[in-house]
Amino acid sequence: MSLVPQFGFMELMLIAVIALIVVGPKDLPKLMRSAGQFVAKARRLAGEFTSAFDQMARESEMEELRKEIDGLKKDNVFSQTKRELDESLEPLNKDLREEAAGIDKAVSDSGAQTPTAPAPEETNADEENVKP
Repeated sequence: MSLVPQFGFMELMLIAVIALIVVGPKDLPKLMRSAGQFVAKARRLAGEFTSAFDQMARESEMEELRKEIDGLKKDNVFSQTKRELDESLEPLNKDLREEAAGIDKAVSDSGAQTPTAPAPEETNADEENVKP
């Protein structure tokens, strides 16, 4: 449904003849120019009005999308599962860390008490090349 009335060829001819009689041939170009400027301003205002409504609709859609994304982030099953898994594995991690610390301490204590191994003897290069 269009709010702008639709004019046919006969209606436009009738309006042109009436305008020519009422305004006269001398002032008719000025009238047509001012009518064209009026129509251009009306179209510009209608375009601005439409773009303002389009902008408001886009902002509304963006706000709805933001809310939906935030909801998805809150209800993310993977993050909840990861949190639950981390909480359930924390005692095991603690035990493993304590055990590793005990092993490190035992290795460092035994390393301090054990004498170092003697260096291997150097051999002559000629002795290696000789075959028995």
